[in-house]
Amino acid sequence: MGKMTGFLEYARQESLDRPPLERVRDWDSFHVPLPEAVRREQGGRCMNCGVPFCQSGMLWEGRTFGCPLHNLIPEWNDMIWAGNPSHALSRLLKTNNFPEFTGRVCPAPCEGACVCGLYGDAVTIRDNELSVIEDAFAAGAVKRRRPPQWSGKKVCVVGSGPAGLAAADQLNHRGHSVTVVEREERAGGLLTYGIPNMKLPKDVVRRRVDLMTDEGVSFVTGVDAADPDVARRLLRDYDAVILCCGAERPRPLELETAGISGVHYGTEFLKAAVERQSFGKDPAVPTAEGRDVVIVGTGDTASDCVATALRQGCKSVVQLVRRPREDYLQDGALPRDCAHQEALAVFGEDPRRFGVQVRELRAENGVLTGVVTSEGDTLPCGLLIAATGFAGCVPAVCEAFGVEYGRTVRTAEGGFATNVERVFAAGDMRRGQSLVVWAIAEGRTAAAEVDAYLNGYTSLVRSV
Repeated sequence: MGKMTGFLEYARQESLDRPPLERVRDWDSFHVPLPEAVRREQGGRCMNCGVPFCQSGMLWEGRTFGCPLHNLIPEWNDMIWAGNPSHALSRLLKTNNFPEFTGRVCPAPCEGACVCGLYGDAVTIRDNELSVIEDAFAAGAVKRRRPPQWSGKKVCVVGSGPAGLAAADQLNHRGHSVTVVEREERAGGLLTYGIPNMKLPKDVVRRRVDLMTDEGVSFVTGVDAADPDVARRLLRDYDAVILCCGAERPRPLELETAGISGVHYGTEFLKAAVERQSFGKDPAVPTAEGRDVVIVGTGDTASDCVATALRQGCKSVVQLVRRPREDYLQDGALPRDCAHQEALAVFGEDPRRFGVQVRELRAENGVLTGVVTSEGDTLPCGLLIAATGFAGCVPAVCEAFGVEYGRTVRTAEGGFATNVERVFAAGDMRRGQSLVVWAIAEGRTAAAEVDAYLNGYTSLVRSV
């Protein structure tokens, strides 16, 4: 343990945020790193508990407590306090392939399980994690790691989201020749196309993909494995195939939208925003500029849509939440994430209305003009975004490979093998809609199973 009384002497201090009215003018990251001395104090707050629940990674009543990757949190917090960045990095990378992703977009269930938070404030685990990996990249300490020899086995990973990247990274380091096939023009999946730049800069994703390429992983983009001919070729050419295509089938809005323009799903809106802002594309999905925007749903996707609409210059934004306000109170107060803080700063009020749903749409000449709520009032609306969650995996890829599926792909009990020989599945495609950290854990564990299938044994650790 670094500082015996650190949790008593130092108050929790999170990374600073740029002022809301400043950050809504651009797409840059809104977090400002703490000075090194302050970050060391935050590492020193870790109590090095006898039972570190922060790294337990358990599910309780549908919620995640602790880190699904079982990160060695007390160890690298101790190294932060001791001023030993190389040892902190080695302990962090032992369990997490991509701390630069989880340090930015993970909701930090580790902090919810922190013993220090029982009677005070939890340790800033996520911020500490991000500081370790970003300081290491800045210092050139993250170096290429190529396997000492190749196994002669070939593995194809379909999908380059967090689960696919984790599986590919693990298997590559075991010496297998890994090819990642991606439907879109750029690798990264959800990390590239589903998360706005201010939360996860695209150069951070590109940096990791470039590193993996340098280490031996091949990325092939613009190839859709839902094509039966492509699926047959992959089954013929590879010793194992891992399907990591996510659970991107949106949950229906259950409104009559035929012939009405201006209604889109949250993932469509966010993808179009990324393509327009980061890659210079001109997608068909319109921007929120000058429009009254209504967002249906809660959670990260809905918040990302609020933040994106503000940056695009919306005329107004309202977020309709089905559940009552009381369900979201914490210690009697309504917490606001960064997007809600920004909306409050821009428009003077929280954009959320609780216990309200859309009952019907109003349109003129096929163009959306408003929505009628379950409370009977009509909201002006030129862009309706449904951020209502996901209904499961897309059937086309499953059918192309012949794997059994329902809401998700069916795999062996407690495993990742599908009903088709040599075909495995991982991530949201197998688990259902979940967190990025769970997807990485799934990818790592699927890699261990595939490695054992190819070699007859494995030295890789199963995270789940």
